[in-house]
Amino acid sequence: MNYAEHIDELHNKNGQEALLPIEPVIFSKPDSAIIQPGKPFFVPDFAERFDYEAEIVVRINRAGRDISERFAHRYYDEVTVGIDFTARDLQQKLRAKGMPWEICKGFDGSAGIGKFIKIAENGIDVKNIGFHLLKNGGTVQTGNTKDMLFSIDRIIAYASRFFMLKTGDLIFTGTPPGVGPVQEGDVLDGFIGEQQVLHLRIK
Repeated sequence: MNYAEHIDELHNKNGQEALLPIEPVIFSKPDSAIIQPGKPFFVPDFAERFDYEAEIVVRINRAGRDISERFAHRYYDEVTVGIDFTARDLQQKLRAKGMPWEICKGFDGSAGIGKFIKIAENGIDVKNIGFHLLKNGGTVQTGNTKDMLFSIDRIIAYASRFFMLKTGDLIFTGTPPGVGPVQEGDVLDGFIGEQQVLHLRIK
């Protein structure tokens, strides 16, 4: 819930504008959700539709709690593209019932991650990271962190009010518009600028 156009594509009803969040929307995935670089995503059998959501991901490099936004940049120095896989039809059913929806976001193998690259060494401006996702060779998502409702540093500061951030924690920062379903045989490739950081097969 960090790009206005993505919120609109998921929640726009009857031509009415979707409401934007006033604070970051946070949910968690367990470590069993992580798909290490080079490993495939195996389509589960507990839902009918699983969507890809490409996101910029940062890795926490030191422990912290109640982190000030102005100091948040000290808590990460690497970035990549990740895929937040979502059991979409299950999510819709849970939302309709007003129930928690962690099981549609945090299931085993629901967090694909690419190769991390150093921010400073690659001259990356975290407030202006362009990234895109290819599905079977065609571009399906294009985003830039400058379009986020909440910056990376704001997300870290906000999350650390509730959770102790630990070395190695991964912060997924939200997806731009263009999310869609995957099926067996698909291939996802993620890029920061023109540098490929993610290659993920669907099985």
